[in-house]
Amino acid sequence: MTDTPADSAGAPEALDAPDFDEMTRDIAEVPAVEVIVTVAVNLMSAAAVKLGLTEEGDAYKDLDEARKLVTALAGLLDASTTEISSFHAAPLRDGLKSLQLAFREASLVPDEPGQGPGEKYTGPVYG
Repeated sequence: MTDTPADSAGAPEALDAPDFDEMTRDIAEVPAVEVIVTVAVNLMSAAAVKLGLTEEGDAYKDLDEARKLVTALAGLLDASTTEISSFHAAPLRDGLKSLQLAFREASLVPDEPGQGPGEKYTGPVYG
């Protein structure tokens, strides 16, 4: 006989099941700026991987996916710049510009200035 509790169907209960009420309370306590910055950093990290900028290099390189991620990041920053302080926005904008330039360098046929990922939100990016 086991010590594992079972539900009515006889399957073991997940001992690490999330408590959604607790999770809701936790997210309610997080300031909007922190959520925006966290999402932006996640987009930046994913874009860097898709651009082949990690230790694994080209193993996960996918410029089509990178374009989508960089554009989403640019849109998020464009929409939220007035909502977050320049203390938070400035390094995110710098990171975005670095990703946009890395995209241009990684492309076999680089986009014209103003046509690259996210440049409809940021304007043309020059190196």
